[in-house]
Amino acid sequence: MDTPAPHASPTEHPRRKPRHRRRKTALAVGLPLTLTAAGALAYTPLLGDEAQPTASAATAPAWATATADGFASVNSLGQNGTYGGRDGKTVTVKTLADLEKYATAAEPYVIVVAATIDMNPVGKEIKVASDKTIVGSGTSGHIVGGGFFLGTGVHNVIIRNLTIRDSYQGTWNDKDHDFDAIQMDGAHHVWIDHNDLRHMADGLIDVRKDSTNVTVSWNRLSDNNKTFGIGWTENVVTDITIHHNWFRETEQRNPSTDNAAHAHLYNNFLEDVAGTTIKSSYGNYSRGATKMVLENSYFQGFTNPVIRDSTAAIVQRGNTFSGTSGRNESGGTAFDPKTYYAYTLDKTADVPSLLKSGTGPRSSIGTTASTLAAAATTLTVAKDGSGQYSTVQAAVNAVQANNPSRVVIAVKPGTYRELVKVPFNKPHVTIQGTGGSRKDTVIVYNNASGTPKPDGSGTYGTSGSATVAVEADDFQARNLTITNDFDEAANQSLSGHQAVALRTAADKIFLDSLIVNGDQDTLLLDTSGADKLGRVYVRNSYITGNVDFIFGRATAVIDQSVITLKKRWNGTSAGYVTAPSTAAARKGILINRSAINGDVTAGSFYLGRNWHAGGDASLRPQTTVRNTTLSAAIKSTPWSDMGGFSWKNDRFAEYKNTGAGAGSASTDRPHLTDAQASDQETADWLGDWTPTAS
Repeated sequence: MDTPAPHASPTEHPRRKPRHRRRKTALAVGLPLTLTAAGALAYTPLLGDEAQPTASAATAPAWATATADGFASVNSLGQNGTYGGRDGKTVTVKTLADLEKYATAAEPYVIVVAATIDMNPVGKEIKVASDKTIVGSGTSGHIVGGGFFLGTGVHNVIIRNLTIRDSYQGTWNDKDHDFDAIQMDGAHHVWIDHNDLRHMADGLIDVRKDSTNVTVSWNRLSDNNKTFGIGWTENVVTDITIHHNWFRETEQRNPSTDNAAHAHLYNNFLEDVAGTTIKSSYGNYSRGATKMVLENSYFQGFTNPVIRDSTAAIVQRGNTFSGTSGRNESGGTAFDPKTYYAYTLDKTADVPSLLKSGTGPRSSIGTTASTLAAAATTLTVAKDGSGQYSTVQAAVNAVQANNPSRVVIAVKPGTYRELVKVPFNKPHVTIQGTGGSRKDTVIVYNNASGTPKPDGSGTYGTSGSATVAVEADDFQARNLTITNDFDEAANQSLSGHQAVALRTAADKIFLDSLIVNGDQDTLLLDTSGADKLGRVYVRNSYITGNVDFIFGRATAVIDQSVITLKKRWNGTSAGYVTAPSTAAARKGILINRSAINGDVTAGSFYLGRNWHAGGDASLRPQTTVRNTTLSAAIKSTPWSDMGGFSWKNDRFAEYKNTGAGAGSASTDRPHLTDAQASDQETADWLGDWTPTAS
């Protein structure tokens, strides 16, 4: 969030601006908007079942009647503890309309979120009314592209067991998009528990303007800049407990606590992971007149792990600092939390492992025996033996042939050096990383086109080099990194350096929140046959490469993603983003609402070239790049011939791109008219298929 605090950190540069602004509609596509790297557009929410009452308060399970600990449990301001909507009905929601209907109602409700709900417009914050429990059903409750707002006087609210993610707009220190996961202005008695909060345009949690009696517990907070801010008031009234939270890949406000009367932080894990792009600026910050007690927390690799203003207090007890640097401060007098509530400290040495396994949404919360029985089959994979299988391929092998319903392969954090193939007779499979970041779970291998097969039967060829190969319809992958780390420099004698990270050759493929890494031919989007339809929808993802690294004959949409250009093995900058080989009667590759950039020489990359696979003159390769930010790396004449075929005889165009690499329309740079663009939207590519997470 960007409104300045009375005691602004020197590492922050906030400015005032209106709150709760809504974005102008630029393009309607009929699909969810979650992460916009460039451009803005409206969407329609996913259709789902009507909200259904599931239980009365008298018969509700334990999670529906749970009460908060910490300062949220303290009686004050006319409220006796925090218990949410336990006195009302329990309803299950799967649509934005139903979620908003019950969250804003005057009556108490326990609201079970049992689907992925995309906010419309992006950045929307639902204004939650008092006496509400909003809880995810197991791990299926996702709020994408927005969050919740608790205004003045709102009280007795529980937000629990949800994943709230992906309102990020492509600008790291974003001053223009105040899109928070959970924000409260003058609320009291609020419990935020067991959530996964990540990748938002602004704050993950903002506790502002005299909000008090707040407890934040057992959450994962990751992949964010301004993570958790407390204060924005001259009054010293806020009482807050923050315990058993895992801060990972977060830069600042971890939390920043300004003018809090009592801030009790214990058993938190703040981890700055070496080698990642996000570097911590500071950890726990006591500001203004804050009195903070900091106990049995574990700081790993953090810069400036604990800092305080000269006017603030920090009392430290039992904390561990491993690989930290910079300021680590304490001083002044605070308070004894046990005069307000009872609590038990876990051993500091146990905190990392305890929080890695215990934070975030739980399958046992928000579900009943009947809903668990009806849920999709889940197979677990873990390198350390704690899952059902130790490799991803072993779990794929365990899926029955021609399985009739969804099978989720939940892969615990770790690096899995293996080849994975999902064969055509195993549809409805989801491979999903369970870590707090898509970087936590990595599937990697290093075959290239020219790599000899172990059995001496030749080389793998381009399609056979894939680290992960998907040949089954209705496949999904989520929250993973898939990499081909073939070393071109070390294998110059090898003929064939194409090295695929991910190959799809099926229909209805949904790739969500991935990192797909490679150099040449990174992402092969194919079909099961020349006459077969193969639709692929990629969103909220990062794709890296240099030569033809998004290619194939599929009908594919790359939406709301970041495409990163890499230098070649010898340090030179030259390449092609796409190489479509589209059949004449089909749609090719659509890059929409994304960003194309990278640390390469200006004017060194083409947006694409026309691949007539096998010299087939009947093909009409197609790439459209629209509403996307193009860096200076893109050539002013962004399309190229391939294999003796002129790109001008095929289908290449742009529409309303921005950035240093964008350019005016010309014969060498076709632009769509508005009328043409209206027929080249996501819905035109995907037809009767609406991708939904499952």
